[in-house]
Amino acid sequence: MALSPIAICSRALLKLGGSTIASFEEGTAEAEIAANLYPSVRDAILSAHPWSFATAQQRLPVLAADPVADYANAFQLPANFLRALSAGGDGRGQGLEYRIAEKRLHCNSDTVILTYIFRPAELDFPPFFDQALIVRLAAEFCIPLTESTSRAEVLHRLADQELGRAKTVDAQQETPGRIDDFSLIEVRS
Repeated sequence: MALSPIAICSRALLKLGGSTIASFEEGTAEAEIAANLYPSVRDAILSAHPWSFATAQQRLPVLAADPVADYANAFQLPANFLRALSAGGDGRGQGLEYRIAEKRLHCNSDTVILTYIFRPAELDFPPFFDQALIVRLAAEFCIPLTESTSRAEVLHRLADQELGRAKTVDAQQETPGRIDDFSLIEVRS
């Protein structure tokens, strides 16, 4: 079931024994805390792992202004960019040396294909990620709403466990990596 930001925050509030919210602007303490904490917690969890549902590749447009030093070209990052995973050229998504500075990607290549983490719409979050986000939000909402540090510590431990489960499920959605070049295997041949 796809959840909206309000539904995600409401479920986190319910885990604390709080009241649900209908809007971030409704004027309650719960709504104010959710409105202020939700965006940063969501983005932190999205950018903490190379989630399959939040990973994209894009050919970047080159910018007219060159970098001041170290690299030959600067490229525009995507609007929904959260974190770079790799950069490549010539039809590959990896292999280039690069640096991100001033919201631009700098490198010595004339073309760049960036593999990156983006911010998908909440309705596109898979259920395993929804659950991890809900528990993390409950942990973050706990002290401002209940002033209970012991309860917050328990919720943070639960959130770490749920995040681990979500990472495991997400990792099972692709072909496992292979070892292509390993000297011990070559010696035996």
